[in-house]
Amino acid sequence: MLTLNALKEKLANGVYDAELMHLYCRTAEEIAPYRDRIAHVADGFADVFGKDGNADVAVYSAPGRTEIGGNHTDHQRGKVLTGSVDLDALCAAAPNGTDKVNIFSEGYGMTTIDIEDLSPVDAEKNTTASLIRGILARVTELGFKPEGFDAYVISSVPGGSGLSSSACFEILIGVTVNGLFCGKKLPMTEIAKIGQFAENVYFGKPSGLLDQMGCGLGGIVTIDFKDKENPVSHAVECDFAEAGYALCITDTGADHADLTDDYAAVPAEMRSVAAALGKEVLSEVDESEFYAAIPKIRAGVGDRAILRAIHYYNDCARVEKQVEALEKGDFNEFLRLVTESGKSSFNYLQNICTYRNSADQPVGVALAVAEHLLDGAGAFRVHGGGFAGTIQAFVPLDKVASFKAGMDALLGEGACQVLFIRPVGGCVIAD
Repeated sequence: MLTLNALKEKLANGVYDAELMHLYCRTAEEIAPYRDRIAHVADGFADVFGKDGNADVAVYSAPGRTEIGGNHTDHQRGKVLTGSVDLDALCAAAPNGTDKVNIFSEGYGMTTIDIEDLSPVDAEKNTTASLIRGILARVTELGFKPEGFDAYVISSVPGGSGLSSSACFEILIGVTVNGLFCGKKLPMTEIAKIGQFAENVYFGKPSGLLDQMGCGLGGIVTIDFKDKENPVSHAVECDFAEAGYALCITDTGADHADLTDDYAAVPAEMRSVAAALGKEVLSEVDESEFYAAIPKIRAGVGDRAILRAIHYYNDCARVEKQVEALEKGDFNEFLRLVTESGKSSFNYLQNICTYRNSADQPVGVALAVAEHLLDGAGAFRVHGGGFAGTIQAFVPLDKVASFKAGMDALLGEGACQVLFIRPVGGCVIAD
């Protein structure tokens, strides 16, 4: 580790500039705000935990992620295409010599965990504390001995944006614990599984592994989850800007409250189809077997479950075609597949709105306006879990300004963000 004074001196002397330019996809002229963020998190660490310039510190980062292909396929151990983005969570951290973990998140305050008891706490479900406790518990189960530490966290990944702010935080805490107490021995795929464990078992959300893998691995990656213990990932080389397009994520501003049941129903209904055919998840069921069985199982599982299973098979196949198109440089085919996936989410997966209040369909309206603004160019789709949250669009560079203006006019200033694919996932910036 290095001292706070040494960190500040290296920042001032530009020691980290090349790394930051690579990490955040920025030029030398654009990198100053990213140096300032690191200085800010170091100052926050010193102020909150009463440290002077001689105190040791390390700096860690984990990005948000965007889902490019495979909507609600990961929890069935299917195929996805994902990419990390240039928004991230950042922390300054150091061991504190106690049995307490103290994590101060700017804007949210302090969370303290006693590492003497890492059992799940019912009262902590759906809280930051549950994620931290779950990560520490799983790391301990793997044979490591995390100790108490202090961390000051900031994040540019907005909550509820579909950019996986929770998974980003999980990866950040995972790489921090890995750096401080595990000798950096945990591979990123294991850190992703640790985050999923914390989210599933301690937080209480039945998520797949897509979010954590997307945040952890970095760059554009296709992942096949069929073997849940050993998901197979493959990096996909593509520069969207070089192809003439920008990646735009637009927040619909819709409220995620009371949507847990809607999100949980998607994997539950897909699993019900698999169970009707004697399997656990849809990746274990041959597609032809599924179609042949529809007349027999339809009454038992319900029509929506059948439609959601159809989406699953089609979107997994689309992921393969998207990867092939990108690797061949056929960006027009890639765009066609993106929009096709979005239509499948609307028609078959049905995660655009809840229909509990037919007048409330913000994602649907955002998609319709995006289609109008693109006027036959680019591509658009729902992004992430759906029902609320965000939409994704690939926008021709000459239309970015007008597209952003149109979406911001609909949903509020700053609703539409133009993002870059970050080439690095969870990482150590300085130690």
